[in-house]
Amino acid sequence: MGIVIRLDRVLVEKKMQLSELAEKVGISVVNLSNLKTGKVKAIRFTTLSKICEVLDCQPGDILEYSKE
Repeated sequence: MGIVIRLDRVLVEKKMQLSELAEKVGISVVNLSNLKTGKVKAIRFTTLSKICEVLDCQPGDILEYSKE
């Protein structure tokens, strides 16, 4: 149960590599990879905002609630 990260799906839709997103957002590829794989427990709103700005998407496109 919890929040599922769908960043990989959005990256495919936008035809963008993780390294390119990391550079444009200003965070390391390792931290972004940890976010993409769900290994993080929190994300700063400023980081989420910047990701959404770069990918031209909404937070709900990246984050999804799952009961399972």
